[in-house]
Amino acid sequence: MIKETHHLEDLTEKERLIDLLIHDLTGPLSIVATSTSNLLQKERYGVLSDRQRHAIERIGRNTHKAQTLLKEMVEIFKSGEGLFQKDLFLIEEALKESFIGALEATSPQVAENLCQAEGAKEFNRILKRHGIFFEIAGKYCQSPFCHDQKKIEQIFRNLISNGLKYRKNRVSVSISGNKDLIGIVENDGMGIPLEEQNEIFNRFVRLERHAHIPGLGLGLPGVKALVEAMGGEITLKSKPGTGVSFMIRIPPLR
Repeated sequence: MIKETHHLEDLTEKERLIDLLIHDLTGPLSIVATSTSNLLQKERYGVLSDRQRHAIERIGRNTHKAQTLLKEMVEIFKSGEGLFQKDLFLIEEALKESFIGALEATSPQVAENLCQAEGAKEFNRILKRHGIFFEIAGKYCQSPFCHDQKKIEQIFRNLISNGLKYRKNRVSVSISGNKDLIGIVENDGMGIPLEEQNEIFNRFVRLERHAHIPGLGLGLPGVKALVEAMGGEITLKSKPGTGVSFMIRIPPLR
């Protein structure tokens, strides 16, 4: 009983610390984002050289990335409390946002091209040129899905981002399902041995063979927490040298 009480007290302190962290970082990041945007758009301090513009654009991209991480932390905690926004939305539109969000950090020009794409065909052509493929079959090809759209986008954004980091040449996303939403995100990377597959869902875990790839070890644990809070499940299939396939199943929100 003493151990259990101590654990709950520790958990409360961690939650307070995270609440404080989110609160104290939100304001400064917002100021940085606004300031960089003003510098780029208004040039109130004079005309920027190409090197200055590229440096400020880099600051802006990384500020946006930090803001996204904070938002994702908030969504994970909200899901832990059972707080979901009930949305009716097309999975294709949510996936487009996920692709753009995943590419903004590593390939901002590709993300910008996707934002400016005129229609689904051009959007798909841009993705294919960069080794990214997706298809939607089943009910949710045309019918809307009912759940929290932001959290669905966050789940796929993280899985796609993970695939882009570890692929050799390609990443593919496929959607199916006639009741529960079924999503599969695959890459053709080096793969994960069976004995290490459960570890990647633990926070801050970085596999030794992937140590050279940037990351904090929080993306997949966050995805797992969200999917399970939504009443679903996530599984993976992989062998060394054969890439990785993540499958998620999420029931619609009632």
